[in-house]
Amino acid sequence: MNILFTICGRAGSKGFKNKNLKMFLGVPLVYYSIAAIALYIEKNSKGNDFDIVLNTDSKELIDIVLQQSDVSVEVIYRDATLGGDEVPKIAVIKNCLLKMEERKGTDYDLVVDLDITSPLRTISDLQNAIGKKISRRDTDVVFSVTEARRNPYFNMVKKDGRYFSKALSSEYTARQQVPKFYDMNASIYVYDIGALKNKEPKIFFNDKCDVIFMKDTGILDIDSEEDFQLMQVVAGYLFQNNVDFQDIYQKGKELCV
Repeated sequence: MNILFTICGRAGSKGFKNKNLKMFLGVPLVYYSIAAIALYIEKNSKGNDFDIVLNTDSKELIDIVLQQSDVSVEVIYRDATLGGDEVPKIAVIKNCLLKMEERKGTDYDLVVDLDITSPLRTISDLQNAIGKKISRRDTDVVFSVTEARRNPYFNMVKKDGRYFSKALSSEYTARQQVPKFYDMNASIYVYDIGALKNKEPKIFFNDKCDVIFMKDTGILDIDSEEDFQLMQVVAGYLFQNNVDFQDIYQKGKELCV
């Protein structure tokens, strides 16, 4: 099986400036994604071929990734047409696939995207996601989720003119009554090649999806300075007390040497 791993990050960030360039507990944030991929490859090298590509318009991010020499990472310098705030990430990942197919002369079986700003994942999470996509050939994508702490039927609200109301109108009176919802935790996505090439990006996640569940307390997508600070507290605890998270952290530190 031929698997393409993608790591995508734009220069700058309106919500949290230069978040992709941050050091996270002494390790470059992007190294956590590289470390997870490297450990997965070590455990699954038999009968499989892998490529890793960074897609970015940030020269600083390229420098950080290429400073480590343990893991081979290809680089695609992002075209300006894919750099805007409103460009769906699916379009960038599709661009990775098409360019790497041409560069390597390879037909890939899967594309696996790891988000830079969700560093707390384990090898088991990655294996579960890829394994589920292989077993669910009818899906367009398998992605990671956690159980939602809020529910739009019960304890989420929206602004409606001068007032606020429940996000979804209902007569439910207890959380136990409402349909189950889950948070997309922006960590792992495993894409079908045909769907990635042909499905409309704006509706990609509207149907034919499946999920894996990840540890809730270990996941917080970094979109602000407050997220970053809190995530480091959570990560510090997990790196000390959970061997699965320790493996990624240790590999990340090795990449710094």
